Amino acid sequence: METTEIVLDGKHRGEVELFSDGKKAGKMDISVSGDKLTVYHTEVDTIYEGRGFAKLLLNGLVSYAREKGLMIVPLCPYVHAQFKRHPQEYMDVWFKK
Repeated sequence: METTEIVLDGKHRGEVELFSDGKKAGKMDISVSGDKLTVYHTEVDTIYEGRGFAKLLLNGLVSYAREKGLMIVPLCPYVHAQFKRHPQEYMDVWFKK
């Protein structure tokens, strides 16, 4: 079973972490400033590649942003590509300069 968790430090930097059967399988590096959530990098452990785990991380990120009323700044190439491919799905959380 896969679960995601948002972990932020006192300086509002952290990760969206993905666990598969209790083991960390991937992460997204993020920071929060005001009403902006910036995502820098997505990483999935090689043994979990090809199982849709990056999409699970993205779903966790977007759910968190919606819950907290945050707009996502997609500096991560994966997230930016997904936002461009599916703009209607993410328009409510996509911060465009």
